[in-house]
Amino acid sequence: MIKRTTQGHARRPGGRVASPPPQAATDWLTPQVVDLLETVIGLRSLDEAERFFRDLCTIPELETLAARWEVVRLLDRGVSYAEISQRTGASTATITRINSWRRYGTGGYRRQLDRLKARTR
Repeated sequence: MIKRTTQGHARRPGGRVASPPPQAATDWLTPQVVDLLETVIGLRSLDEAERFFRDLCTIPELETLAARWEVVRLLDRGVSYAEISQRTGASTATITRINSWRRYGTGGYRRQLDRLKARTR
C-alpha cells in the first residue's frame, strides 16, 4: 500500500502562504487509482514501463502526458510561455495550469525535477 504524506501549503516569494490549487484534495484517490499507482511503482525497468504504458494508454494519451512533462521541464528552465507553446503545442492556459501545480502543488513535479537534475550531474 502506498503511504501518503500530509502536504503543507507552499510558500510564495516574500513568505506569503499559498493555498494549493483546488484539485489538491484527495477525493480523486480512489482504490482503483491507488491500485494503478502501486502497479506503476512496481515496474522494474524502462522496458517494463514502456510495455505497461503502451498497453494502458493510447498513443495520443502518452503523447499528452509526455508533452505535459516537457512543459514542466521547460518551465523549470525558465523558458517563456510563448516558446513552450511553440515547442510543445500546449496552450498558454495549459502551461499556466501546469506552472501553478509546479510552483504551488503537492511537490510531485519538484521532487522528480530534482531527481532528474541529480542524475544528470
